[in-house]
Amino acid sequence: MTAPRSLRISAAGTASTTPTSRVPCSSRADRCATSATDAAALARLARVITRCRLCPRLVAHRELVARTKRRQFRDEAYWGRPLPGFGDPAARLLIVGLAPAAHGGNRTGRIFTGDQSGDWLFRALYDAGFANQPRSESRDDGLVLRDAYVPAAARCAPPDNKPTIAELARCRPYLLRERAFLTRVCAIVALGRIAFATVLAAERAAGTVLPRPLPRFAHGMVTVLGRVTLIASYHPSRQNTQTGKLSRAMLAAVFARARRCLDGDARRARAQ
Repeated sequence: MTAPRSLRISAAGTASTTPTSRVPCSSRADRCATSATDAAALARLARVITRCRLCPRLVAHRELVARTKRRQFRDEAYWGRPLPGFGDPAARLLIVGLAPAAHGGNRTGRIFTGDQSGDWLFRALYDAGFANQPRSESRDDGLVLRDAYVPAAARCAPPDNKPTIAELARCRPYLLRERAFLTRVCAIVALGRIAFATVLAAERAAGTVLPRPLPRFAHGMVTVLGRVTLIASYHPSRQNTQTGKLSRAMLAAVFARARRCLDGDARRARAQ
């Protein structure tokens, strides 16, 4: 078996080498047959996730934040529960974040919604054709994702945005179950080092043979894992965006690379 290879992409979206060939993950049969079944399965899983209380520290923190609130949101009813993934059940692109923001997703009830990180992410997804609008403000704001699905490594807002290793391990089965239902996924964008490590652990648990040595996180790193392409990106956190560590052009290049990955798989499927 040929070992998977890694490559880097620039802010302009150009690659320094060519990835190994992959099995196409999209076909006309896939597009027609899976969406309704996957949507029902994901909806059932979402109900399980929102009732989770496996991590006492996270339960206490998310509920404390929901009670005390931030002054500017004092008249809003906070969600204060774990967050399931959000997006298209027939998605070919999976975008894995870190965790809900205390006054973002933990308030609004949807991942990357109501905070600056979401503003950056959904602007990039809109520009790349994965979203119908560039903003994510509330659960009923009309946002629709196209061919993309967004879960997180941790489903509850953690203190200081830092889930523990044990908490991440307890959350990982939810990502594994979402991956099992998202049968068309062939590209994954990991937002940040923790999300990157979480994806590798989930893929290994799902039976994917990982390269040795394991790929190391770096913004723009692209690694082929069997039939899935993993693309690493800095997280669009306030710290990264305000310091210039992550620019809009850098984030746009990540999703342009993901779009080219999906387009290439579609062409290969049509050729079969």
